[in-house]
Amino acid sequence: MNEQDARHQLCEWGHRLWNRGLIGASEGNLSVRLDADRILCTPSGASKGHLRPGDLVVVDQDGKSIGPGRPSSEIHSHLRALRIRPDANAVIHAHPPYATGFASAGLTLPDDVIPEASMVLGKVALVPFAMPCSPALADALEPWLTRHKTFLLANHGALTLGSNIEDAGNRMETLERIAHVVFVARALGGLRSLPPDVARQLRHAAEAYELIPNV
Repeated sequence: MNEQDARHQLCEWGHRLWNRGLIGASEGNLSVRLDADRILCTPSGASKGHLRPGDLVVVDQDGKSIGPGRPSSEIHSHLRALRIRPDANAVIHAHPPYATGFASAGLTLPDDVIPEASMVLGKVALVPFAMPCSPALADALEPWLTRHKTFLLANHGALTLGSNIEDAGNRMETLERIAHVVFVARALGGLRSLPPDVARQLRHAAEAYELIPNV
């Protein structure tokens, strides 16, 4: 990917996630694969709502900065995901309120509620808690990476993979919207799933066109 385009896209999605309330303060982090050896990521301690292209940091496969800037403290998880999933080129970690509420309650989300749950999210993994900003979080995430693209991090937040930063960002937005729908449906007295045959068809359709499948 062209580095200048990638810098602008990462800033655009940082602003968007911040504006939509999916991250706040200096929370969250985004990354995109530039080539086989370099990853572009958000800097440590910066508000994602006010990023400029020059603020972003390039790191190597070990997370060491190539040039100026200090990478996100969560870079371990991003690197682990990109290493294990060569079909993924972008990672977003955020704290969407409803999705994080489910993660903090020890609950995942069903993939048979509305079509987007199957088509965009797939099966949502619930990753056990591990200390943020440490390799332990990458270790906790690793067993789930080969079969999922959407993750709830227990008592922490959410993480999504994408074929590009837009794909990962759209998945994060959809995750929060579906978490909100599930919360409202349960508050109204019950959650009704799609008929099993419809859910199956949706999963098959998703497998046919998704660039980042559940494998």
